[in-house]
Amino acid sequence: MRRHEVEHVLRAAAAITGATEFVVIGSQSILGSVADPPSDLRESHKLDLFTLRSPDDATLIDGCIGEGSPFHQSFGYYAHGVGVETATLPRDWRDRLVRFESRGTGGAVGLFLDVHDLSVSKLAAGREKDLVFVARLVRHRLVDVEVIRERLRRLDDRETANRCKARLDRIGSIEG
Repeated sequence: MRRHEVEHVLRAAAAITGATEFVVIGSQSILGSVADPPSDLRESHKLDLFTLRSPDDATLIDGCIGEGSPFHQSFGYYAHGVGVETATLPRDWRDRLVRFESRGTGGAVGLFLDVHDLSVSKLAAGREKDLVFVARLVRHRLVDVEVIRERLRRLDDRETANRCKARLDRIGSIEG
């Protein structure tokens, strides 16, 4: 995705739900911290987001501008309405959200995960594509591994934190 596509999704989500703030998680939250990230970090055509207003907004988003919708078919990208529980994040992740709004968002505001919190979320998910994504963040020097380690200490679940640490230790051997 590119920023103008994110602006379009935010604008559409606001029109559908009536909400004005959207938390963006998932790989494309990189666009909050990095205006023009390398292309291998923008491969997804999906913007995962939720409102702070109501969990029901996720259903509206999916139904109107989600995967397979006329919006998706017309533009080639789409929104995926999710919940706050979708991502495993450090306790204080909300303190580091990156605020994004522009003329292109039409009054909607995107609150994007900090790139290190995004890395924690990806390590917790643990799928191969998530680990490749974190490896790319490291390779492009967009994250500091020591900051990620510090954020892992802020996870409430020690077992998950330990799994994430082991995955982070293997990142250097992952091809991305």
